[in-house]
Amino acid sequence: MNSIPSTIPKRPRWRSLALLALLLAPLLWPLHYVAERYYRTELTEQNRQTLDLYVANLLGTLRRYEVLPPILGDLPGLRTVLATPGDETAQAAANQLLKRVRQQTGADVIYLMNPKGETLAASNWDQQDTFVRGNFAFRPYFQEALAGRLGRFFGLGTTSGKRGYYFASAVYDGDQKIGVMVIKVDLDHTESLWGNTPEQLLVTDGNGVVILTSRPDWRFHASRPLDKAERASIAAIQPYPTQAPPPLQLDPEVWLTQSRVLDETGWSVSILAPRVVLDRSVRTVVAIGGGALLVLILLLGLLMQRRRHYLDRIALSTRARQELEQRVQERTQDLERLNSRLKEEVLEREQAQQELVQAQDELVQASKLTALGTMSASISHELNQPLAAIRSYAENAGVLLDHQRTEDARGNLKLISQLTERMASIIAHLRAFARRDRHAPESVALQPAIDDALALLAKRRRAMDVELIRDLPDATLWVQAGETRLRQVLSNLLANALDALGERPQPRRIWISTELRGDQLELHLRDNGPGFSESALAHAREPFFTTKTSAQGLGLGLAICDTLMRALGGELLFANHPQGGAHLILRLRTAENGVNIQPPEDITV
Repeated sequence: MNSIPSTIPKRPRWRSLALLALLLAPLLWPLHYVAERYYRTELTEQNRQTLDLYVANLLGTLRRYEVLPPILGDLPGLRTVLATPGDETAQAAANQLLKRVRQQTGADVIYLMNPKGETLAASNWDQQDTFVRGNFAFRPYFQEALAGRLGRFFGLGTTSGKRGYYFASAVYDGDQKIGVMVIKVDLDHTESLWGNTPEQLLVTDGNGVVILTSRPDWRFHASRPLDKAERASIAAIQPYPTQAPPPLQLDPEVWLTQSRVLDETGWSVSILAPRVVLDRSVRTVVAIGGGALLVLILLLGLLMQRRRHYLDRIALSTRARQELEQRVQERTQDLERLNSRLKEEVLEREQAQQELVQAQDELVQASKLTALGTMSASISHELNQPLAAIRSYAENAGVLLDHQRTEDARGNLKLISQLTERMASIIAHLRAFARRDRHAPESVALQPAIDDALALLAKRRRAMDVELIRDLPDATLWVQAGETRLRQVLSNLLANALDALGERPQPRRIWISTELRGDQLELHLRDNGPGFSESALAHAREPFFTTKTSAQGLGLGLAICDTLMRALGGELLFANHPQGGAHLILRLRTAENGVNIQPPEDITV
């Protein structure tokens, strides 16, 4: 039996492997670059979406209030104060009116100034820091409003010491500016929406001074050096608690910044992500790459060792082969442990990504729930008439079933089903309106829309014994409008006509007719009621103006109808008929024939 050779195989050339490791190590730099580029892109996209959400919320808050000053400036109660500034009764009524409007709109303060900048009425007239008798002529929003523009300004209140964004609009009497209406919006809640995240919010104004931020210690710091003109402007208009904002020192090596300029306000909204978030992910990838490189070197070492063993296998003994197998087994276990760690890290990253997606979904859902709160009042107003009609049809169905009139009761149930579909359409329209959608005009059949509006009021019309005189062509008339909004306008106008006939003795009549004028269709609605007074004709389109009691209405019906008609590209005209009664004209653009006509509801039910 041959003896086992005593020669021990030489160890692998570790110096060669170390040299190979030095040659392969520079490959980690491209890996570092690719990983940093990838995660920077991911972080940039994530921060862009977050920035878009915040900007949309901020602009939505501002746009909700910017239209109020011109509307409030037309209210008679406020014009009376400007016309008779010494009338204490008129001033008290104006103060109460502004306080009610502030409570309804959620504004911080609403106040009215004369052309000299003196405050005549304010919503905070009964508070310690009231604006009444204060002079704010030095504020830029007052000067812009007197110049005929919509005044905009962010600053610290000189009276309240509270931040706010101001909208100002001139009040006109003909071509003459007789005053300025101002609304102050509280923006503190926009900071609280940010939450506790590694990213930081930064909103700077035209001077580069931080006005909104998720870091209170950054507030009212200058993000860039201020020149003499800017410092003089700050001293003149006093927008901040200090006339010399301290500089904000932000290390670009610490923060990754994304910004977006708001053209409407001249602000710059920035989101600052700590670079450590990016560096942590990059280091993880580089560590994985380094581990893979180490594994590669180990594999190469094993291959070298096996090659040497192959060359020396004639001289190696059985013991040497067993040692080699044991060594290979140990290396394999090391690789398995390393592979297991790599799998665990991949699972952890996938879990972190899922948590990030879930957090984004929750942020979007919170924004939708906020929007739903602003829609509740409109939904209540729009669904009132269909609900009343459903109740009427249900009561009639019960009576018909008691009299064995099954077919008639089935017809009422069918109408109830159609009304529920109508309510779903109204809700869908209100949802689209909350999203600020801009739908293209569609072709709508006029007669079915009139029939549906009459069906909603059929029971009330019969109870009042109102005669309906229709002069409509047999051929279907098509107009450019929105189907739900057109039915809403017709229902409101017919309901107003029935209200007007409520105090008139018999006979009571309503006339409905149409007339084509070129590419426009005129729908005439006329009643033989008392008609419009001169005051009603002059102020019919104004919100909150009504000749009814507060229990009968808020004065929003005709204002809403006028707004909807203008949104449809049409026009609503008010007049008194020569033979007596109110005469309303709806002008709509004609349209091509549509493909579907909703079956009209039976107005005799």
